[in-house]
Parts: sequence; structure tokens; C-alpha cells
Amino acid sequence: MKVPYFSLDGKETGSIDLPFVFQTPFRPDVIQRAYVALATHALQPQGRDPTAGMKTSAEAFNPPTGRGIARLARVKGEGYARAGQAAGVASVVKGRQAHPPQVEKRVWKYINEKERRLATASAIAATANKELVKIRGHEVDEVPSLPLVVADDVQSIVKAKDLKSVFQNLGVLKDLERARSKKILAGKSRTRGRATKYRVGPLLVIAQDLGLKKAVESLPGVECVLAKDLSVLNLAPGSHPGRLTIWSKSAVTGLSPSLMAVGDRNAG
Repeated sequence: MKVPYFSLDGKETGSIDLPFVFQTPFRPDVIQRAYVALATHALQPQGRDPTAGMKTSAEAFNPPTGRGIARLARVKGEGYARAGQAAGVASVVKGRQAHPPQVEKRVWKYINEKERRLATASAIAATANKELVKIRGHEVDEVPSLPLVVADDVQSIVKAKDLKSVFQNLGVLKDLERARSKKILAGKSRTRGRATKYRVGPLLVIAQDLGLKKAVESLPGVECVLAKDLSVLNLAPGSHPGRLTIWSKSAVTGLSPSLMAVGDRNAG
């Protein structure tokens, strides 16, 4: 299948053969499974000191009854604030946690390699489906073609203002403006430093970084990734496929051979 590719001015300059990976069947179930598994790989195991809350001189009274107080171990001594307080058990002031996180807990989820490749290939194909891209919330009414392929000159852009003018020529500026808006959250997320929620904007897939990643840094919601490092995490943030993706001409043909093999099998 041939699709047009565009210059940085937004003019169609030719056509390019799409690899068969763009014809992979849409599998949202596999995409979600792969996203959840890969997202856990960024988690860091955490635990508690096994002796936390237990470093105390507290002992239970013997005999424990007849004092008119709860039968809990209490800190030894007298004449200071901590003396006589219950300690060394859960659910008391300065006591241990009842069920603390264990560092031995297995936080990584695993996924079969063929499943992961199928998920990535399916997410790549979803970027070429205009309906799926619209359902995800992107503004693509002015985008001339999906998948949107541009000349390799885009890889050499180093300034954000130059990249914005390219987005305007390609009809992507409206989606960039949509991604600029942010939502202020309340509640538990605010207390934990996650008060601001940003939208997901366009994704740039390139074969070689000649300065483009630096230009992308100041544009909210926009990401840039090398074709060889492409993942479901980039293509389907939140496990929702159909992200608006801009491909450089060499990135389309520079995809991983394993992904190309997935496309070839589905084409056969």
C-alpha cells in the first residue's frame, strides 16, 4: 500500500510503500495486556525495615490483669512522655504497621515475546486508522493523511518554534493546542504530588536524532522516539491505541525486523 509523504512545508512530494506491519489486525485486548506488563517494568520494589516499630523496651505486665488498662506491652520507665505507652504492636501510636509492603513482592508482570510484538504491531497499525485516532480524542480534521509521513529533514529541527511551524503546515497545530490544556486534580493525588494532569499530544517517530528531541522538550504532550525503540507505551498511552503519530520517511522503513516479521505473517 502506498501513502504520500510530505515536506516540512506541508506539500506532498511523493509516495512511499508502507510495510505490512501497518496492516496488522486491531487487537485492543493484546495491546492492553502488553501495556500493563510493560508499565510495571518502571516500578521499583519497596519494603519496610522488618524491625520498624519494634525497637522498644516495651514488655507486658505479669500478671496482665487487675490494672484496669489494656493488656498491651508498655514502654518501661517513668517520668517521660513515652513511658507507659503501648508499643511493639500494630494499631498503636508509634507502633509497627500491620501488613507492611514486602520488598520480596513481585511487582513485574511478564508477557510473551510474540504477544508483545503483536501488541506493538497492532498499535502501529492503529495509528493509520483515522477513526481510532479520532476516538482517542486527537484533532485530525486538518491532517492530510494517516499515517502522516514527512521528509527526513524533520529529524534535524532543533528549535521548538520551527517544529511548531511544521505542525501548522501539516495540520497538527490544532491537536498541539488541545494538548496544552491541563487539569488540576484534587484529593489524594494532590497530596502525593500528582495534582496536574496533562493531555497526550502527537508522537514523532524518527530513525535518527539530529536534535529533534531537544526541540520537543518544551512542547507539552509531544514525544519523540526512535523507530528501533518504539513500544506500546509510546503508541498507546494508558493502553488506549490510536495516538496521532508523525513518521519520518526513514523511520517507516527502519522499524524493528521482528515487527516487520509480524506484519509479513499477517499479510500471508
